[in-house]
Amino acid sequence: MEIIYLIIAVLFIVVLTTRLKVHPFLALLLISIAYGIFAGMPLQDITTAINDGFGGTLGKIGLIIVLGVIIGAFLEHTGGAQTIAKSVLKLIGKKRIPLAMGFIGYIVSIPVFADSGFMLLHPLSKGLSRKAGISLAGAAIALGLGLMASHTMVPPTPGPIAAAGILEANLGLVIAIGIPVSLLALGAAVLFATKFAAKTYIDPGQDDSNEDKKTEEVQDPGIVRSSLPIVIPIILIVLKSLFIKARAEELGLLQSLISFLGDPVIALLIGVFLCLLLPKKLHLEMLSSTGWVGNAIKDAASILMITGAGGIFGTVLQMSGIAEVLGYSLKDLNIGIFLPFLLAAALKTAQGSSTVALVTTASILAPMMSSLGYETEIQKALVVVSIGAGSAMISHANDSFFWVVTQMSGMNVKTGYRLFGLGTVVLGTTAAIAVFVASLILV
Repeated sequence: MEIIYLIIAVLFIVVLTTRLKVHPFLALLLISIAYGIFAGMPLQDITTAINDGFGGTLGKIGLIIVLGVIIGAFLEHTGGAQTIAKSVLKLIGKKRIPLAMGFIGYIVSIPVFADSGFMLLHPLSKGLSRKAGISLAGAAIALGLGLMASHTMVPPTPGPIAAAGILEANLGLVIAIGIPVSLLALGAAVLFATKFAAKTYIDPGQDDSNEDKKTEEVQDPGIVRSSLPIVIPIILIVLKSLFIKARAEELGLLQSLISFLGDPVIALLIGVFLCLLLPKKLHLEMLSSTGWVGNAIKDAASILMITGAGGIFGTVLQMSGIAEVLGYSLKDLNIGIFLPFLLAAALKTAQGSSTVALVTTASILAPMMSSLGYETEIQKALVVVSIGAGSAMISHANDSFFWVVTQMSGMNVKTGYRLFGLGTVVLGTTAAIAVFVASLILV
């Protein structure tokens, strides 16, 4: 019966968040309580699960999410994201516009939310397509899929961080696996955009002097300063992971220092301090409750609440005793690392949010990781990336990002399904296959 209740619970989460438009936080909280009652849990255990699940989850990853959002806000407001975009474009070349836009989107979406990243970079893809005299479709789809690739699989994007925290995966290993897997998926996505999407003509429009003027007025903080808030935290987190994994001879103070600086909270806090170098002139207003930092924290509130509620759902499942029953049942299906992918893909397709799919899937799997055989650090990291791959597909009308991409690019719904929706299938499927191959090599 516990398995039946879980299926019903997931369906109710989907219905509440999609058809009835209930906020995912409230949906996850209510369903968690209802599941606990129907599963026969003592009422006191349910309240304990709520408090421990919410507090425990946010205690691990709440600060990481907030700091990541603050870094994204500074890159967006100072023009740092635009600087990175132009530098990559110069390196790759203007003739390979879809490739350039896909890679630019990939980099920018690591600290910046995909929706914001697309709105920030769309004028660039539109202008380049117009100057090259080509369809906007190739550049727009490549940009959208590039943003989606790192948004779902590469920390410090909030979704993968949340999933890693819930599953207690090593963040450095998630990054080390997530980057090559997502880059392989991005390669397939760019090929799709170039060979398929670009054949559909979408007019990039006429020259807009106001748009160009706006781009010129953005302060250029320089590529080195713009990259530091992203690159340094990632290097520190990966370095700590490598030192722990190697378990080499005692390195004393150096080992302690790397362990401290490589902690995700400290690493991202260093990234925030590096962001203070980005504005041409730093004003205290930027750090105020009404400034960039204050608005970023407001933006982070929703993901924090959803993540905390996902932690509640996972803790209720764990305390209900479903882990052993469901774990052995699913293990018998013999689909291995594809299980997290398929579950996340089903949730993403049904309710639209990649972040909700990441958090909910991780919450469902957390209690049964041992019974499924995912116990080592490498296996946990592979599961997180597999969930991320599933959460990338399928983007359609219930996904806010679908509307950002299609409406800003001038696509109708049918074209959006054919180009962007299908593109996310290519992206997610390629990533899932890459994770499977990685599991054969690493495990």
